[in-house]
Amino acid sequence: MKDDRLVEMRIFKGVAETGGFTAAAVRLGVSQPVVSRAIASLEARLGCKLLHRSTRIQRLTQEGERYLALCTRVLDMLEQAEAEMRADDPVGTLHVSAPLAFGLDQVVPCLPGFLQAYPRLSVHVSLTDAVVNLIGSHVDVAIRMGRIHDGTLVSRKLCHLHRIIVASPAYLARHGTPVTPASLESGQHNCLLWDGMHKHLNRWPLRINGRIEHFEARGNFHTDNGSTLYQMCVAGMGIMRLAEHLALPALRRGELVEILADYNVRDDSSAIHAVYLHGNRNAPRVRAFVNHCVEYFANPPWLRDTPPPAAAGAAMSRAVVEVAST
Repeated sequence: MKDDRLVEMRIFKGVAETGGFTAAAVRLGVSQPVVSRAIASLEARLGCKLLHRSTRIQRLTQEGERYLALCTRVLDMLEQAEAEMRADDPVGTLHVSAPLAFGLDQVVPCLPGFLQAYPRLSVHVSLTDAVVNLIGSHVDVAIRMGRIHDGTLVSRKLCHLHRIIVASPAYLARHGTPVTPASLESGQHNCLLWDGMHKHLNRWPLRINGRIEHFEARGNFHTDNGSTLYQMCVAGMGIMRLAEHLALPALRRGELVEILADYNVRDDSSAIHAVYLHGNRNAPRVRAFVNHCVEYFANPPWLRDTPPPAAAGAAMSRAVVEVAST
């Protein structure tokens, strides 16, 4: 349905400010009959006279003065809304989803710099290992690991993320250190396993006699939560193939030990992506956050010599972090 109310408001405001139909037509770039028809239509719809007409000047009635104030408010709000959408300084609320372990360990530390750069934004972060539906969950940007197969989403690669086979010193002291993949099948070793939709990560690509084979990890502990697997590994409960953002710092601290390094395959197809809906491609809040992540992870924190700066309390106060159980 055609709605000319905003057009009529602009024309009425032009007439009120210029004092005449002809002057308003010149300012607005329309013909004088267009102005006359708009004012007549407006007065007919409102059921009152807005202008006292004479041959030389148009003067506002009392109702016209009240309506002009309302029109000015509405048109100013419209201009402000469009200016904010076009602005380089995004405003509003940004909803982000990220995997639990990677989110806590990497996404949350990158938020202070983002919030300081865009102080008019409020960020809501949901941490879950479930693959969220961006439309149904009202998520603007999701951080995802691995290949992106959903053609309905726009994807920006942030960085590669390799996996390392590790165990704690305490575990290796009790069970010995496996020196070949065959050692894992001897029955004396326990692997920590993914459950649910991440079960494919239990197939470890290993290079054996020059060929890549997939070892089916077996063990007595399963979970759909990456943070839990990491904690169980550090606690000495088994061997796992751990993402390097957690593995490398733990190796440096001596909490974990790398094993089977000569057999482990660096999976170059594994990466971290920021994904969002095509309709949000030009949304300033989405564009700003994705660009920030691309820059932040261009040199991944786990490969740096020093850890990222601690979260700034003032900036983090505008970030709401929710941890979802899966």
